[in-house]
Amino acid sequence: MRQETTVHDGAAAEETGAGTTPDISFNHVGKRFFKKGKPFQALGDAHFDVQPGEFLSIVGPSGCGKSTLLNITAGLMKPSSGDVRYKGEPVTEVNTDVGYMTQADTLLPWRTVRQNIAVPLEIRHSPRAERGDRIDEMVEKVGLKEFGNHYPAELSGGMRKRVLLARTLIYQPETLLMDEPFGALDAQLKLVLQQELLRLWAEAGTTIMFVTHDLAEAVTLSDRVVVVSSRPGTMRTIKTIDIPRPRAVFDVRFNDRFRELQQELWAILQDDMMEGGEM
Repeated sequence: MRQETTVHDGAAAEETGAGTTPDISFNHVGKRFFKKGKPFQALGDAHFDVQPGEFLSIVGPSGCGKSTLLNITAGLMKPSSGDVRYKGEPVTEVNTDVGYMTQADTLLPWRTVRQNIAVPLEIRHSPRAERGDRIDEMVEKVGLKEFGNHYPAELSGGMRKRVLLARTLIYQPETLLMDEPFGALDAQLKLVLQQELLRLWAEAGTTIMFVTHDLAEAVTLSDRVVVVSSRPGTMRTIKTIDIPRPRAVFDVRFNDRFRELQQELWAILQDDMMEGGEM
């Protein structure tokens, strides 16, 4: 028997964005795919907002439509039902106002760190005279000042993730979509990059929508966490993470409220996990 949960946390929505236009609005969004000519519903009914400057995470079993939500927001696919709005306007084509950091390592192996980070500036035809200073600033922000002229093959996994993050942030997107960006890293390195992400987010005031399979990561980073059911994914609840900021990613795990929130999220997820498999 599945545990009944709240579909939408209205109080949390009021706290995070009363009187403001959401950066992202999902209005009963669903997505249907076809496999060998047969339809299957990946995403059932997504209905929630992401407020300006908010760090919102999405958790749920594999195949429930978490990454699909990011792809629709980025304009890389269209919903089968409902609509998504970015800053009040419907997303009908590729959304160039968002930065998208996927799970895949998409660094260009023939380019150095600096040259990889420069790619978005080149695409946007930023003045060449301005590129060097912006690249210098971003390389330093992600702690790779001494590795600017190294190639991807010469970097560790964590360094490559830092380059991907720098490349995503270099053109200063107002909203950042992140699809399990630290999933393949070891536990210690993941903590380091989580702290780095929180620092960069606090400095820039960026809105972040973050997909993760790690409940501890979601509680550590987020203002709110959306819990999605097994396929077809529907919103089970939206949980406010009422742990004060700033947060030290290692120390926060010893906070009593951290443990309570992690247990509450697991209580919502566990039946779906047994039915739907891995997160």
